Amino acid sequence: MAVRWLCSLFGKPFDGGKRMDHGGPQQQQQHPMEQQQPAYHPQHPAMMRLYEIQKEVASLGPQVCTFSGLQNDRDYKRLERELTRLLLDVDQVDTEGKPELQGARKRAAQEVEGLLRYLEENATHPSRLAIEQLSYEARQLVDERVVAPQRAGGVTEINDELVDALQELVLKLTQVKTEGRVPLRKARYRALTRLCAVQDVIEGRTQQQTLSLPLSGDTHEAVNCINQVMVKVSVARSQLVALLMGLSGRDSCAHLSRILTEMQVELDALDVSGNAVIRNYRKQVVEEINGLLKHLDLEGEGDDTRRYDLAQNNSIREIEGVRAHISHLREGVLRHCVMGDLSFRPKAELQGLLTQLDQVDTAKNPCIREARRRAVVEVQAVITFLDLREALARRQPGPNEHPSHRAVWQVLGSLSELQAQVLGFDGKRVDKSYMILEELLTKQLLALDAVDPQGDETTKVARKQAVKFAQNILNYLDMKTDEWEY
Repeated sequence: MAVRWLCSLFGKPFDGGKRMDHGGPQQQQQHPMEQQQPAYHPQHPAMMRLYEIQKEVASLGPQVCTFSGLQNDRDYKRLERELTRLLLDVDQVDTEGKPELQGARKRAAQEVEGLLRYLEENATHPSRLAIEQLSYEARQLVDERVVAPQRAGGVTEINDELVDALQELVLKLTQVKTEGRVPLRKARYRALTRLCAVQDVIEGRTQQQTLSLPLSGDTHEAVNCINQVMVKVSVARSQLVALLMGLSGRDSCAHLSRILTEMQVELDALDVSGNAVIRNYRKQVVEEINGLLKHLDLEGEGDDTRRYDLAQNNSIREIEGVRAHISHLREGVLRHCVMGDLSFRPKAELQGLLTQLDQVDTAKNPCIREARRRAVVEVQAVITFLDLREALARRQPGPNEHPSHRAVWQVLGSLSELQAQVLGFDGKRVDKSYMILEELLTKQLLALDAVDPQGDETTKVARKQAVKFAQNILNYLDMKTDEWEY
């Protein structure tokens, strides 16, 4: 059921077969037999009851349309219970056997049933379950590597392996399909913001480990106090990660916020006697506390539609504008190549688009970052295509060229022709043309694998670059057809 249809239900009371739109009354089409029936006055008891039920439906509709949880969530059970009650209320309306009243009751029942279906579909949608599974994996990882060691009195070990594992989960979340459904977009966004916040906290800890802190307590009496706060900050960091990932138990964001604020007050009250080194030490600890505090406002994160529905996001609009420009340039390049004209080389313009993309503000939103990355790949694909075409046109093999080196260049010539087809491809993975392109590119990789350099270093380097080039074309083809969405 479309969200647009659901949203059109709200604020439109039943009125004897009519509905009130913003533009005024609009008569719905009726069956000829219904038109022969006398119109029932809005004050009829049955119509009044249906009107009251519809007002309740209108109040529940927006909640259903934005609910992003699962079937075992408290809000899901509440919404399901209230909608089921309304459905029973509709069924109990006495229509006196009159067709018009029966029609109005039927429409009321269909609206409630539609909301129930929409609620269930989103809570059990495969993408929603995928989001929950990835969130569960993230919780398990963070609990095992960060939270549990801290609670056991040990030291949390932050390393590249943990950072990479978290980044992989973030990428998987960005690739979950939402089909444009508001609840799925909201669920994905909320999961991403929390995981990215955990990344930020952990990476901040990694940087702190490189500092030569805390200072020795013998330096100044205030240093002992700052050192004690540092210990508390380390504990608070672990508590924050637990909160963000739903591993906090009885802790709350408000409670942790009070603790961190008290630490700031304690640091502000210290007399550092103008000692620049100690003052800088205190400043660093304060900045770390501020870094933790900024993540404590995620309780309501995702309630604002503008945050998770990125179609109206200014950064996305900017990226889409660049992509439209890329598409125009790509078509021009391919058109000139078909004519054998190599004079059209908008390299400077393409490089300018890369600079423009680099300046796009992603606001640390992983979906915007991914959208920008994909646009960058599109630009680079056109640039590498132009570079290879130019290299092939300039190539003047000598009589003493190594046969293996010549074989690599022959494959590169074939890859250039295939890349032109990939650049112009606009289909899906189930298309026959996609399967043919994938097979032909794989054959070129096998051809490169069969090239024997025979000890020739130039051939070794050329073959390695050609393999990377072929793999990049395959990756670009996959990216064009993976139906990713922001």
